[in-house]
Amino acid sequence: MNILGKLKYRKTRRYVDRYGKQTASRSYIPSERLDQSSFTKDLVHNLGIFENILGGNTDFLIRRFQIHLGKQKIECGLVYIDGTTSKSELNNILHALMLDMDMVTVGKGGKPHDIVISKCLPYADVDIKDTPLEASNWLLSGNSLIFLQGWDQAIALSTQSFKERAVAQPETEQVIQGSREGFIESIGTNISLLRKRMRSSNLRVELMQKGRQTATDIVYCYIEGIASQKIVEEVKRRLDGVDTDAIYGAGYLEQFIEDSHYSPFPQIQNTERPDKAVAAMLEGRVVILVDGTPFALIVPAVFTQFYQTTEDYDMRFLMASMIRLIRVVALVFSLVFPSIYVSLISFNPEMIPTKFAVAVAGGRAGVPFPAIAEIFSLELIMEILREATIRLPQQIGGALSIVGVLVIGQAAVQAGFVSPITVVIVAMTTIGSFATPAYNAAVALRMLRFPLMIFAGMFGMYGVMIGLILIANHLSSLESFGVPYLSPVVPSDAGGMKDSVVRMPSWTMKKRPKQLQTNNPTRIEGNMNASEEKGRPLSFASNQSGRKVVRKRSRVKH
Repeated sequence: MNILGKLKYRKTRRYVDRYGKQTASRSYIPSERLDQSSFTKDLVHNLGIFENILGGNTDFLIRRFQIHLGKQKIECGLVYIDGTTSKSELNNILHALMLDMDMVTVGKGGKPHDIVISKCLPYADVDIKDTPLEASNWLLSGNSLIFLQGWDQAIALSTQSFKERAVAQPETEQVIQGSREGFIESIGTNISLLRKRMRSSNLRVELMQKGRQTATDIVYCYIEGIASQKIVEEVKRRLDGVDTDAIYGAGYLEQFIEDSHYSPFPQIQNTERPDKAVAAMLEGRVVILVDGTPFALIVPAVFTQFYQTTEDYDMRFLMASMIRLIRVVALVFSLVFPSIYVSLISFNPEMIPTKFAVAVAGGRAGVPFPAIAEIFSLELIMEILREATIRLPQQIGGALSIVGVLVIGQAAVQAGFVSPITVVIVAMTTIGSFATPAYNAAVALRMLRFPLMIFAGMFGMYGVMIGLILIANHLSSLESFGVPYLSPVVPSDAGGMKDSVVRMPSWTMKKRPKQLQTNNPTRIEGNMNASEEKGRPLSFASNQSGRKVVRKRSRVKH
């Protein structure tokens, strides 16, 4: 009988071990049948399982060695993948087992594996793997395994050492006043960045692996006692339902767990900023991290989140509200400005002031195309130019964007293909889309701009209104993990409106968003601003010695 039991094998080969000795024929065991195999007390059998799976890879290595326990010699095997493990850690492990064990006292009845784990491995992260499937997942994650002759389990050591870039400033969410730390591709580093800002024992970090071939680590984080248990269970249910060969990144996972797959609007927010992820968890949301991706997914998400930034909360509320209103205006510009221009020029010129109409008519004199074809083609050229600028190297892309806009715009006007007012409209629309902080929301608005222009070219202002009504109706029907997409506007929530279009002072937002149905809705205790003491503001006055003293302003009794 074959050493691997009654499994069916695909092909065989002559096996040559690390010492050049030829052994009996061994068979490759398919990885999908790995869960049907088991460890035995035979070291050759246990090492052969992994040799049969990974033996064809040049980076798969097995280090055979001996340890001495008193007068007893035990054959051992260290299994690891070169390039994913720390060589210095492996050398320290071998040194501890091969040399330092001579000084270990072995009592009567002491089992070798218990002695090795408790006395000979000075490492914090040591675990036991009972099955080849568990051990294989551990090994392919960049860690190592130790097998002992006469023991049917594996000692799992955390020796992972993947190359990773340093924590740097986020590229997609630039701020003037705020943190400069951003997520990287390592999920362990990203979790540490969250814990650095959230020093609470209530922070829960749940790990799972998805992807039959990639076994990608996925972590969802939330604050127990704040996040709604229904939302947490819904996140877990959707993640458990993902069954695919590979998970390439956070954006790929997002497509499996979102509510409406055919909606252009994103129902899950992504961020590259740990401080933004922590703030979301403090509101009662769940943060999902995917190994290999420098972005975190935040669920549930509502529409107002996509024109808000972390910097809004680092500034005083008047400035933050003004900047947020500017973003809302830019959002409206990027969506409806071209379609309104088409409808006014083609169907409702009487709505344009006389002097402005004369200027527009003079600029359009000699243009052979209707307004819809003129602005549609120019918008399409701008989208192509924008996409080309993103894909080119940074040094070339910046020059192309400036030269392309100037040359193409000026040449098109001089050639009589478009009017100057059309170039102005397209420029304002493009700038408005750049002012939207969330890239995926900006892309959705850019996409909807084209059907709105078609409606405007067919029906004028009626077509624009029909398009806007359809968009509003679609937005009102969307949900994100059970939360209405337009909340706190629809359904209305007076408390939530304090942090929607404008931002009220931080000390007035005492409650967490009502739509999240948090277990602890109170965010700020007390009724007064921190600058006040029991309702009495502090004032400064100088005493006779010239020093400033603090005194309480007296109240007038009525």
